[in-house]
Amino acid sequence: MTGQELHQLLLDKWGRSYDVQLRRTQGKIFLQVMWKYLEQASFPLSEAEYQEHLDSIANYLNAMGGTTQVQIFIKQTRERPRLGKAVSIPLDLGERSVEWLVE
Repeated sequence: MTGQELHQLLLDKWGRSYDVQLRRTQGKIFLQVMWKYLEQASFPLSEAEYQEHLDSIANYLNAMGGTTQVQIFIKQTRERPRLGKAVSIPLDLGERSVEWLVE
């Protein structure tokens, strides 16, 4: 998956260019679709910075083997990001999760 494909996935599902973040909580890794989006006047990144950020996130997802999980979750979920509530996508990395949980 590329950053552009991730962007298109977000646009197809929710119609906005939402921010995404990788988070580690309680020994698990999540991709969180945040409530802020590129089309907002207050969004802190330019379009080019946003695309670079998505490229970086996509590279991590590819390396972790989590792209298919993210694609399926986004297509099937009924949740949507809203103020103060991100959509959290759990990444099941199996045995490889230890590689990504180093302090």
